[in-house]
Amino acid sequence: MRVVFLSLFLTLVTPLALADNAVRFASVDIYLDSSAPVAAWQFELTDDNGAMKVVGVENGDSEVFSDAPYYDREAVQLGTADRIIVADFSLAGTKQLPSGNFRLTTLHLVLEGPAEPSFKLQLVTATAHDGRAIDATIRLESPTGSEQ
Repeated sequence: MRVVFLSLFLTLVTPLALADNAVRFASVDIYLDSSAPVAAWQFELTDDNGAMKVVGVENGDSEVFSDAPYYDREAVQLGTADRIIVADFSLAGTKQLPSGNFRLTTLHLVLEGPAEPSFKLQLVTATAHDGRAIDATIRLESPTGSEQ
């Protein structure tokens, strides 16, 4: 009787437990909008629900930021990055620097558990070639087109 009960219990509970720990992959694009040419930028992305683990960081659209931006590679490799700070800079001349609306980077994520992520995106800085802060806005967009 105990074996039957245990077997029945595991049959019913195991799928529920697996559903609660569902793992799925996602990517998000981070865009910057600036009226002035951008030589350097930095942002922080966190997930208030703790569902996010960053597993990869790609470069964006601008040729002057053609390499992957700077971030904590060790945290990403260990899969412990539920918070990430990403930054990049360019020594290109003002005429080559991007302005307007452009994609800074694409972040690849593993989302764990039943909760949807609650992203918090903060622009730390955007600067001109002379180090002067410039007005800019930042946004996160998923491949489905939803913004946060």
